[in-house]
Order: sequence, then structure tokens, then C-alpha cells
Amino acid sequence: MSARNGLARWHKVIEDGSSPSDLAAIIREDAAFHSPVVHTPQQGRDLVVAYLSAAGQTLGNDSFTYVRELVDGENAMLEFTTEMDGIHVNGVDIIRFDEDGMITDFKVMVRPLKAVNKVWEQMAAMLERMKG
Repeated sequence: MSARNGLARWHKVIEDGSSPSDLAAIIREDAAFHSPVVHTPQQGRDLVVAYLSAAGQTLGNDSFTYVRELVDGENAMLEFTTEMDGIHVNGVDIIRFDEDGMITDFKVMVRPLKAVNKVWEQMAAMLERMKG
């Protein structure tokens, strides 16, 4: 049941614009984020919020839509599509929730290679702007 509750909160945060404070409220302090373009997991709420905020601003444009959702126990997999600079992006968010419905682990996988390169380019630029 934890994934269903957590997923409802996730969708609400996304619909409301993915603000950093809203994201922080649904992510555990010790959560991990696995980026499609960074080799090592990013550990801790602050880094997870930074990456998800940047993703929300780069991937989460008007064309972003979830097209399939699978839920099993504490895990959810959400397939999405979007377009970035004319490049079709297809990906999945794999999210694990704790018993309270808080996100403990978030993994993003993207295809095809042209899309991965575009995600890397735009995410790097967004994260750099967020630092400044």
C-alpha cells in the first residue's frame, strides 16, 4: 500500500509544478537518486531534490506525459514520454517508497541514445544555473 499512497503524493507534486519544498516533503532524508547520465547514485534529500527539480524544469515541459504505471508493493514504475528540442524522449521512473509513502530511491532511465545526450546537456546546464 505504501507505493500507492506515495505515488498519489508524487503525482500531486508534479501537477503543482515540482517545487523544491514540495519535493522535499515527500523524499526521505537518506534517499538516493540514480540519474541516466551520472554514474554514481546521488545520496541525500538535498541532492535528490536538486536533480528532480532540474529534471522537472528540463523534462517536464508541455509535452511530458506518463503513459504507463505499474505498482507492486513498495515499488512503482512510471513510463513517460516528452520532447526536448525536437528529440523524442522515452523513459521510466522507478521509485521505491517506505512504509509511510516517502520516496527512498528514485531511478530514471532514458532512451534512445540521442535523448540521453539531450537530457545530459540540458540537465548539466540546469544544475549549473541552480548552483549560481
